[in-house]
Amino acid sequence: MQIELNYPRELFDESSLKKELIYKLITKHQKHARELKKLKEYYLGKHDILKHQRRSGKPNFKTVCNHAKDIADTSTGYFMGNTIKYNNTVKGDIDSLLMAFDNADVDEADSENAINMAVYGRSYEYIYVKEGENELGVRTLEPEHTFIVLDDSIEKNPLFAVYYYQIKNAENDQVTYRAEILTENLHYSVIFKGDNADKIMPDPEEHNLGAIPIIEYRNNIFSIGDFEQQINLIDAYNSLMGNRVNDKEQAIESILTIYGASLADTPEEAKEAMQILCEEGLLELPADAKAEFLKNMLEEASVEVLRKALKEDIYTFSHVPNLTDKEFAGNTSGVAMEFKLLGLEMITKTKEKHYVKALRQRIKIFAYYYNLTQIYDNAKSIVPQFSRGLPKNLLELSQIIANLKDKVSLRQLISLLPFVEDPDAEIEALEEERREQEPMFSQNTAYKEPVDEEEGLLDET
Repeated sequence: MQIELNYPRELFDESSLKKELIYKLITKHQKHARELKKLKEYYLGKHDILKHQRRSGKPNFKTVCNHAKDIADTSTGYFMGNTIKYNNTVKGDIDSLLMAFDNADVDEADSENAINMAVYGRSYEYIYVKEGENELGVRTLEPEHTFIVLDDSIEKNPLFAVYYYQIKNAENDQVTYRAEILTENLHYSVIFKGDNADKIMPDPEEHNLGAIPIIEYRNNIFSIGDFEQQINLIDAYNSLMGNRVNDKEQAIESILTIYGASLADTPEEAKEAMQILCEEGLLELPADAKAEFLKNMLEEASVEVLRKALKEDIYTFSHVPNLTDKEFAGNTSGVAMEFKLLGLEMITKTKEKHYVKALRQRIKIFAYYYNLTQIYDNAKSIVPQFSRGLPKNLLELSQIIANLKDKVSLRQLISLLPFVEDPDAEIEALEEERREQEPMFSQNTAYKEPVDEEEGLLDET
């Protein structure tokens, strides 16, 4: 879901932000946050079917078929199932940057960003200096409580970011709200009380990160989640399955109908007859009378057709395949599998494009803080390499590598192997192994008897 908050650049001064402006923007964002919360609830299985009510005494099964979670988890696993690898396209060492990434646990942040993108359509990442340490950390922020304010230019450059959250006093249960406002150079920490009486902004601190340290990762250009547009179909599927179970339960509690006779003459006798009928399962009627249960005949075949149609539409329009489908069973070739995953590959390419753009901001912030000038100036030369989270056909992959030998660099070929995490370390290990296997003396060199130098001189004289 697209949420965009703008503010004129000519009115913006990071050193003199107004508390009324921040409060107004937070209030505006909270209206959109309700829709974001609904997306999260659907991922967690809190669907609208749980609010469904029926008449008293009627079966009311509330079946939740969580296709939302299945779609989000499948797309996330395919997109970020493996850690991102980084290649430098120009001369230069990026080991210091990769070490800083490891210390900040960016792999965990990437996974959390990917699931937020699938659920909310966007994710936010906060880069900060760890308390009491001289290194950076990374934390993923929920879009329900985070937003970035853009300027009014055609480029829509970010002016500042806001992360707000609720604080509850354990002693008096008083609720206040804290907001962290981060500009390109400054960090404000503001507390809002219920009446918002205090309008004075506290003095900011410099964060020394060289840019706004909150980065937005978009799922696509409109920030639409992977199952957001399928919620109506998911609701219809839940309703169908709930009514299906309710009809079954109602059929069990069918009404007994008696033709040509009565069960009893008085209500008291009727209760005794019903008790005997329930305990003994026996009913005595005159010769010309009959009894049968009045049932609601459910056309199971038509319901099953509708169920399959809804399920197919849910996965078709989300472009995420149903991996439990029989089409994915058996040993499928790589080309056939890629054709079946074409829709998922298209939306993943879109995710990847937007993620790379945000990763460049992360690289620049890390390079600026750790004074990695060469990396900061050539941030675009560092290319993130994504690998799909799918089972690999190693035999087919080995044939591809053999065919590309002497046509593609050894490092690139080794990086195709899913079980190799560090291609550079693998190349070094391979070279070391070859050196150890080389013979001390070459077999092609003929043996020559050593000559005594002194003896040779005497012979010449």
